[in-house]
Amino acid sequence: MKCKRTVYAVNLFLFGIILFSGLITSCGGKNEKEKNVLTVQAEQGWISYYEAAAKRVQEANPNTEIKLIEVGAFDHLDKIDATDASNQDVADLFAIPADRLYGLAENEVLASIDSKKLAAELGGWTDFDSGLGGNLKINNEYLAFPLNIETLITFVNVTNAQKDGIDYSKPFEISNTKDADKILLPLFDAWYGVAATNSANIELLSKKSDNVLFSDITSEFNNLSNDKKEAIKIIYEYWKLNYKNKTPLFDPEAGWGYIDTEFSNGNKGVIRLGGPWDTASISEQTNGNFAIFPIDHITLNGKPLLHWKGGWGLAINSRIEKDTDKYALALQMIKEIVNPKYAAEFFKATGKILENVPADVYEKLDLEKTEKEVIKAVIASYTLSPARPLFKEWGKVWDTWRNAILSWNSVNPQTVEEAYKELKASFDAMMTNFSM
Repeated sequence: MKCKRTVYAVNLFLFGIILFSGLITSCGGKNEKEKNVLTVQAEQGWISYYEAAAKRVQEANPNTEIKLIEVGAFDHLDKIDATDASNQDVADLFAIPADRLYGLAENEVLASIDSKKLAAELGGWTDFDSGLGGNLKINNEYLAFPLNIETLITFVNVTNAQKDGIDYSKPFEISNTKDADKILLPLFDAWYGVAATNSANIELLSKKSDNVLFSDITSEFNNLSNDKKEAIKIIYEYWKLNYKNKTPLFDPEAGWGYIDTEFSNGNKGVIRLGGPWDTASISEQTNGNFAIFPIDHITLNGKPLLHWKGGWGLAINSRIEKDTDKYALALQMIKEIVNPKYAAEFFKATGKILENVPADVYEKLDLEKTEKEVIKAVIASYTLSPARPLFKEWGKVWDTWRNAILSWNSVNPQTVEEAYKELKASFDAMMTNFSM
């Protein structure tokens, strides 16, 4: 009996030790801070650069982990559109094109950012609000931080220009071209078409001071200013030149391949619009014998083509806005991604250009000659161009412009006035839909 009591006492003692140890471990677990984990969207080509940035952030912030989600920016945005910000497949930090800002804000996806403070810490801006930074703000709230600037530039095929005795150092005037193949502009696509309309200050869709929408294309042709009428006339005559010569330039399917083919060595193409993303393919088409200029190397009615001050931003998911530690980590990651110290590495990995690094600084960085020329041309074009319209209604312009311009192929207007009627009809319909 005594033996049984002794065994019972020993077992009870051991149980107490185990229970006490468990309590100690449990209490210690609560006091020990959980690892702060941040998820970041990155495209395949960005991964190595983002990994290096994440490593720097993690080294400066112990007990943190930055997980990269390898997914294209637009695929990631599609995921957001199909679900919401709370979806765990949606990253805490992700890239957005500036024109998606308003839609994402309306769906409460974006956290507010103290961008002015961040910009001051990074340095390089003289007037933050006049550039991309101000374009990523709604009312007084910054909802993304500038990732990179984006606009169009021009490329010249030097071999083809020299073959035809063209002095390509001088700007090319669209109205002077007699050969449909020399200047290759896919004007049916509004992304390129606005370069022509912006040169004459034609508002395809804008807002008045009282936020009322308006479009210049709903005016009668004779009521347009002379500059605007002349711009429309030159666009029409450029279409007509291609129509008469039976080129597929204004074919939305075949036009892109036609531009690439004609711009290749031995053909007639001399100058085209493009962006940094086109450099590799253009180098291949020209066997590396090409020149790069800002967008004003093509003129319309003597005025330079103008694109937009476009670009991308880094946005923080609204679901982490109240998680102080995670939100702070997101800010640290933003600062490392767009750290001017790594501008060369950033461009090599992503093809993206930082707004707060001047052209003369890029010129001194460890970059190829062609890369420096592209960057210089983009910065010059960006400086010339107006701000990109970001309000969500502008999204209707893409198809409205495209359908109107392409309608000329079937209608075959004989005069600019007839051509303008097709434009006006499309934009009248668009504006009517806004008022319904």
